Amino acid sequence: MQDLKHLNKYLRKYKTKLLIGVFFTVIARVFALFVPNLVGDSITTVERHITSEYLELSEVKTELIINIALIIGAAIVAGGLTFMMRQMIINVSRFIEFDLKNEIYQHYQKLTLNFYKSNRTGDLMNRISEDVGKVRMYFGPALMYSINTVSLFVIVLSVMVSKAPSLTLYTVLPLPVLSFIIYKLSRMINVRSTVVQEYLSKLSSFTQEIFSGISVIKAYAIEPKINLEMDLLANQSKGKNMELVQVQAWFFPMMILLIGISNIIVIFIGGNQYINGEIELGVLAEFILYVNMLTWPVATVGWVTSIVQQAEASQKRINEFLKVTPEIKTTSKEKREVIGAIQFDNVHLTYEDTQIEALQGVSFEIAQGSTVAIMGNTGAGKSTVLDLIGRLYDTSQGVLSIDGVPVTEFALEDLRGAVGYVPQNPFLFSDTIANNIRFGNEHATDQEIIEASKISGVHDNIIEFNDQYETLLGERGVTLSGGQKQRISIARALLKEPKILLLDDSLSAVDTETEELILSNLKKHSKGITTLIVCHRVSSAKNADIIIMMNKGIVVEQGTHEELFKSKGIYKELYEKQLSEKELA
Repeated sequence: MQDLKHLNKYLRKYKTKLLIGVFFTVIARVFALFVPNLVGDSITTVERHITSEYLELSEVKTELIINIALIIGAAIVAGGLTFMMRQMIINVSRFIEFDLKNEIYQHYQKLTLNFYKSNRTGDLMNRISEDVGKVRMYFGPALMYSINTVSLFVIVLSVMVSKAPSLTLYTVLPLPVLSFIIYKLSRMINVRSTVVQEYLSKLSSFTQEIFSGISVIKAYAIEPKINLEMDLLANQSKGKNMELVQVQAWFFPMMILLIGISNIIVIFIGGNQYINGEIELGVLAEFILYVNMLTWPVATVGWVTSIVQQAEASQKRINEFLKVTPEIKTTSKEKREVIGAIQFDNVHLTYEDTQIEALQGVSFEIAQGSTVAIMGNTGAGKSTVLDLIGRLYDTSQGVLSIDGVPVTEFALEDLRGAVGYVPQNPFLFSDTIANNIRFGNEHATDQEIIEASKISGVHDNIIEFNDQYETLLGERGVTLSGGQKQRISIARALLKEPKILLLDDSLSAVDTETEELILSNLKKHSKGITTLIVCHRVSSAKNADIIIMMNKGIVVEQGTHEELFKSKGIYKELYEKQLSEKELA
């Protein structure tokens, strides 16, 4: 149970509720034990009357009525205390489930892009849902029944020993065999539970990808192929689950068998002792009730063990991610205000997952409030430059500074709070258009949202919808065109009022006329904001203060439109090529 030690902090957090639950458990078991004792006394009373040991019938009736009343009362009290026990312990398991999910989710948010590149979304979701659910069972039913079983065993065995020591010894003879069986089966369950959870993650990942890419699947008419793959994976998962339940299926029959053996021992040995006058008939009846009282707790030993082993396997999977250290951390607690001047000094970056050298000695300076266009072929390193400014990655070599301060010395919250970022593939949430834009500033008014939308050129499109800004978008904004999604994302970034605005090919899905309108609006309304625009069209770049041309991670040209046009380099070639294509069109 090494991996479950991570959860000890939650046991300490809720120790008061747990201790109260334990108290209720013990008291409930004490009251439950009144029943066998009262039954035994009643039988002994009847026996004495039958054997004419000076007991009148009226006395027997009175004692039996009192005993019946006490049995009913003890059962009611025990039931009430058991209810309180469940309220305490099961509620704690839900609190811990809540805390653990929050812990995992908060840790997920701290992890870098490299982590998300190497792990599938379905697996991440499975660990925070299915695996946490298995762990909750450890804190809830497993803990509750363990406490119940231990307290019942201690109390019942104490009473049994006090009444008939030798008979008690014979009664518990099957317990060592039970312990050995539990030990062997538990090890098998642990291994098979881990495999089951792994296959559940594979199923979650597969189905998540299928639902996300359903348009591609339909377009290529590959539903039969996907169905076959799903069928194969589902059958493999079913096979692993069957292997697990085949082991779990041994528990209850073995428990019942051993309890049955104990009953036979009680009847045989106890019957002989009664015949020999060593014990009373009531004691023999009590022992049969005691053994059967232990039936359910003993039977749950196997179930609890199974739960604990599954929780151990699930917590191990959770710990694997919780132990991942974020590569990008805040190294300084000092609050710094971002102004917007940017400097790259011999910056290199190699992606860890692919070992591709995205940037090779990149150096340039950007004055605060200027507009910079970054151009180049696919794979030139344009988007990487923007990722470094937002500190989605750290440089492998060289220094990236903002306002003369290395970017690593800014608190992540301060740095990213000052950056407005529009990625190549904008992400919109399953919410209203207004709330998607308000994501940039949760306190923004409706008028501010409309103003940002007008600047990004999407306002006229939005008001054509039936519900306008209250239009509910599908997952990832599937109800919008590519250009509309880009412009809503730009409005979101502008609403943030950033010091640095990063547009990563964010106008690729709009026509040239709309692009020029948006760029003109940005130039008017983003004065004082340092703006970097990654683009492929010269029309997007020609009015920038600086144009940086990149190729294979190297800056090959930089300057104004006029300067680069006169230098007769790759920028001029690209300009003339796109101009001729436009004339031909």
